[in-house]
Amino acid sequence: MSGRRLIDIARVIRSKNAGPLHCTLDILFDDDATFREALASPAMTVEAMARLYGVSATTVEVIPYAAAHAIKVVLDRPVVAGSPGDSDVYGAQQHAPLLGVVL
Repeated sequence: MSGRRLIDIARVIRSKNAGPLHCTLDILFDDDATFREALASPAMTVEAMARLYGVSATTVEVIPYAAAHAIKVVLDRPVVAGSPGDSDVYGAQQHAPLLGVVL
């Protein structure tokens, strides 16, 4: 564990709509070293992401993409996008919990 904050080593941290049932979190790094540091951290596991977002680990995927130095996290949306109770139809505000992650 490095103790560095994700926000300090990631070039981009964003979220977006991935259809009516999913939201994705994209974390992009400048180089392979920081990508691998983040990927190796216990803070970036399926279980850790599930705890961070208060959802079941069975509804989370963590997908590394080494060629782009990126990690994509896929979450089930709590309600179908655009339906009553959906407070972020574009999924653009869902990355905020990642800003406090310490690796």
